[in-house]
Amino acid sequence: MNPEIAISRQCELLDLSRSSFYYKPEGEDEENLRLMRMIDEEYTKHPFYGARRLAAWLRAHGFSANRKRVSRLMRLMGIAAIYPKPRLSANGPDHKIYPYLLQGIEINKPDQAWSADITYIRLAHGFVYLVAVLDWHSRYVLSWQLSTTLDKRFCLDAARRALLISKPEIFNTDQGPQFTSEEFTGLLEEDGIRVSMDGRGRIYDNIFLERLWWTVKYEEVYLHEYRTVAEARIQLEEYFRFYNEERLHETLGYRTPYEVYFGTTSSLVPAAEAVV
Repeated sequence: MNPEIAISRQCELLDLSRSSFYYKPEGEDEENLRLMRMIDEEYTKHPFYGARRLAAWLRAHGFSANRKRVSRLMRLMGIAAIYPKPRLSANGPDHKIYPYLLQGIEINKPDQAWSADITYIRLAHGFVYLVAVLDWHSRYVLSWQLSTTLDKRFCLDAARRALLISKPEIFNTDQGPQFTSEEFTGLLEEDGIRVSMDGRGRIYDNIFLERLWWTVKYEEVYLHEYRTVAEARIQLEEYFRFYNEERLHETLGYRTPYEVYFGTTSSLVPAAEAVV
């Protein structure tokens, strides 16, 4: 941050709330934050690892961590092992679960299907959450947002920003409360968009977001030590610009997501982003 510019003005220029600027993680000591960083890296490599296996992995690396402790940290991070398992809890009465609509469908054009998902982003002394909206055909990131909490507002804002660019035929998410809320599904249905949701524990239902998170973390997040939310936002903004407009994708015939989504190589519409 620039010491010659007032903090309020810097927050305004960055589209950053002052609460996010002054954000400090509450309730987690440095040891737990270190465990969360290690859990994040191992989970990104092996998303089928549950709390028991992650606890054993941590102990093998010299850390004191039982399953109960790891389970709590995973809940805080918003992650869970990806494997078929029974549904042990129900959402609230306004949280309708929709069927998965993309099974066996050939995705061959932009805006045929979008997906949204949330991941954990570490800071030097804390963490934030990142949500992104992705076009399946082009891998173009239509919008993204950071939040210091897991409330549904930042997911709603990301969806609204993506819908300023275009709209999909199908919008797919997982069954998290941010996406099953009446506000989120209602936003989509009001625009004539078909709502689709992953089956519980089925990694391949939203595989393109899982691949995006792996790419973002290994090409950007794990290479830096974001000191603040503002710094994370600036770095991620530059990375997503690179990802959309410069990074060549083998699966796209060595074209960029921007080129495939918009049908042009010129940079006209950046992915929408913000911090709340």
